[in-house]
Amino acid sequence: MKNSGDIIEHQGEIIEIGIDYIMVEIISQSACSSCNAKSMCSMSETESKVVEVENKGYEMFEIGETVNVILRKSLGFKALYISYLIPLLILILILLSLSSFGIGELTTGLSIIMALAVYYIGVYLLRDRFKREFVFTIEKLNK
Repeated sequence: MKNSGDIIEHQGEIIEIGIDYIMVEIISQSACSSCNAKSMCSMSETESKVVEVENKGYEMFEIGETVNVILRKSLGFKALYISYLIPLLILILILLSLSSFGIGELTTGLSIIMALAVYYIGVYLLRDRFKREFVFTIEKLNK
């Protein structure tokens, strides 16, 4: 992952090219992936993520080609808020408010689960809007 100024870049490999989209696989590695003892340690891990990028046709790409996937940093922070910060605030708000009224743990826990379920259903229903807003771009690597 490269972080320069207002953009976030990840190196990835093109795995599929469609008329309207290009699928790019990004390999995320944990911080210990550069450790010399990683082969003997069960803590090191890599995770594969697939990103859909709009195929604008301005540049020709090939399957298997290594490219940079680019996202504006401000959108990265917005995704962080939507996926982690807002649900955490919902959890804390419900936990503190129901606990202060003496509501039982079971009811409080179920209320938190229901509120988060409603929140994530709302996010799911707005997925098309988010898809239009969170636009990834790709560029060829300079070789």
